[in-house]
Amino acid sequence: MVKVQEIKIDGEGLHVFNSAIYIIESSTGYTLQLDAVVSEVVVLKYQNEETLLVEIELQDGRQITSFMHLKRLSGGLPQLNLFCELNDIDDFHDFLMINENDSSYPNVEDGITLEEIRKYEMPSEKITLKLKLPIEQTEWLSEQKTGDLSNIIKEAIYDYWRKYEMK
Repeated sequence: MVKVQEIKIDGEGLHVFNSAIYIIESSTGYTLQLDAVVSEVVVLKYQNEETLLVEIELQDGRQITSFMHLKRLSGGLPQLNLFCELNDIDDFHDFLMINENDSSYPNVEDGITLEEIRKYEMPSEKITLKLKLPIEQTEWLSEQKTGDLSNIIKEAIYDYWRKYEMK
C-alpha cells in the first residue's frame, strides 16, 4: 500500500498524525482520495475553502500536485478529506482501490486521540465572560492588556483545574 510522506497545502507543510491515500472507483470514473488527521487549528484554517493546491510526497519519492476539493465531515478527530478526479490511473496501479459500494475505507483515526493532537497544537477560542466583581477588581481588569488578561485567566483556570482534578 502507498504511504504519504508529506502533505503541503499552498506550499505550507502540515503536521499529519496519520493519513491514507487511495482511489475510489465509481460508475462515473476514478477519484483520488486523501484523508489526513491533522490538528483542529489546521481544520479551522481550511474549513471554508472549497479547492486547495495540494502537494503530496509519497514515501517512495513520487510527487503528486493537484487542485483538490475539500469534503466536510463532522464527528471524530479533526481531518482534512481531500479528493480530485483522475482521468488516467496508469500511474496509480499500486494504490489501494476501493469501489464506491464498499463499506470499508481506511481508518486514519485508529490509535490517535484528541489529547495527543492537542498536545501538539492546542486551538484557542475567544470567549466573553460576564462577571460581577468588586469595583476595585473591575478597575484593575480594565487597565490590563488583553493578552495579559488571557494569560492570567488561563493560568488561574489551569491551577484550579489541577487542584480539583487531583482529588
